[in-house]
Amino acid sequence: MNIDYSQFLNMMPEVTLMAILVIVFIADFCSAVKPGEIKRRSWFNPFVCVLMLAHIVINIFPTSATTCFGGMYYTNASVGVIKTILAVGTLIVLIQSHEWMQRSDTSFKEGEFYLLLISTLLGMNMMVSANHFLLFFLGLEMASVPMACLVAFDKYRHNSAEAGAKFILTATFSSGVMLFGISFLYAAVGTLYFDDVAVKIVASPLTVMGLVFFFSGLAFKISLVPFHFWTADTYQGAPTTITGYLSVISKGAAAFTLCAILMKVFAPMVEYWQVLLYIVIVLSITIANLFAIRQKDLKRFMAFSSISQAGYIMLAVVGNTAMSTVALSFYVLIYVVANMGVFAVISSIEEHNNGVVDMDSYNGLYKTNPRLAVLMTLALFSLGGIPPFAGMFSKFFVFMAALKGMSLDTTIGAWAYGVVLIALINTVISLYYYLLIVKAMFIKPNNNPLPTFQSATSTKLALALCTAGIIGFGICSCIYDWISTAAVM
Repeated sequence: MNIDYSQFLNMMPEVTLMAILVIVFIADFCSAVKPGEIKRRSWFNPFVCVLMLAHIVINIFPTSATTCFGGMYYTNASVGVIKTILAVGTLIVLIQSHEWMQRSDTSFKEGEFYLLLISTLLGMNMMVSANHFLLFFLGLEMASVPMACLVAFDKYRHNSAEAGAKFILTATFSSGVMLFGISFLYAAVGTLYFDDVAVKIVASPLTVMGLVFFFSGLAFKISLVPFHFWTADTYQGAPTTITGYLSVISKGAAAFTLCAILMKVFAPMVEYWQVLLYIVIVLSITIANLFAIRQKDLKRFMAFSSISQAGYIMLAVVGNTAMSTVALSFYVLIYVVANMGVFAVISSIEEHNNGVVDMDSYNGLYKTNPRLAVLMTLALFSLGGIPPFAGMFSKFFVFMAALKGMSLDTTIGAWAYGVVLIALINTVISLYYYLLIVKAMFIKPNNNPLPTFQSATSTKLALALCTAGIIGFGICSCIYDWISTAAVM
């Protein structure tokens, strides 16, 4: 049997990531550090960051629509943009991890960290490009299994091992539920190709159950209510850098995939999954906001913030139009820079505060570390949607996408307006709890404030990139135009 290996040229993002994995493995093998050695590989992190930057540059240009391997793999310009956004977020995580990777208890496993991180990105790319439920599931597991290892990476510090156990148990359960749903769909239509399922699927008890189980399984990955119970414990126990990666990159990839499958595969059943989304979105935004107000641990606080943000992300899908993909992509891009900016500050303070991340530690931060306090404030304002920061524009586009094509003359259309109104009200609640951190940093007194310290150069670079994105992406319309143009190619 002749195999056309030229097909691999149509999946350049995955090919370049595989090349990076091989290069990083060889570099790690040739310069390995044994546990207990004082030797530091200060060149390793910049080397991996340069490789990831090269990956982004090579794959940033739009590509024409094409399929590979019997139609199981699909890519186009919009998918390429999504992969670029995920890669940019991963680059920020790599830069941010440099200081953490120089610790004596982590430096000897630095290579494993980079290999696991890039492996998860490879799985997410396969998941985003899947045009077949089997490839989608393989990509999902390629991302989930290394992610469990990353969550438990600091197994001798804090509660990292416990967080890893909770993550792998919930990931396994959600995957089983999802497979159960996919089996229902296969029984109903006799195929797993997305295009063929969309042609053959009709609303029936079997397909509705398949939709519900599939949606439930993927909602676990996105941390939508009521599938969110693992999130706070996992975020609290995981290393801070991995918590940031989980909250934006992993969540963004799952949201992109769910959006594509709902709008493409389940298009004939739109009235069913739109109602399902209305319920989940309202619950996610409202419950997460109310629970976030009660949190004192900042990583748990950001966990509930991410659950609420997941509700806003899925709000874009409600409109079921071409604008939905554009709004979702832009929202995730802004969410990446804003959330990673917050986690960069949390990680820096954690390294200089004996691993403590409670909110009281931030009391009076402006007096001792004014730059970190200001940058943290900018990121929180963007997450809250305060103008003129990029987060305000991303929320605006999401609301517009949710309402586009909806009519008050129909029951579903009227519900969409109600869901958007509830989301707007919850935006005010989110502003309140984001301002609690700002109040702690600028107003609350502290008899024993954090000492003045210098953040690592890598942390400063990550914060500079995130701050530039928070300010620049809201001003430069070319970013939105780039995403919008790719969506119609």
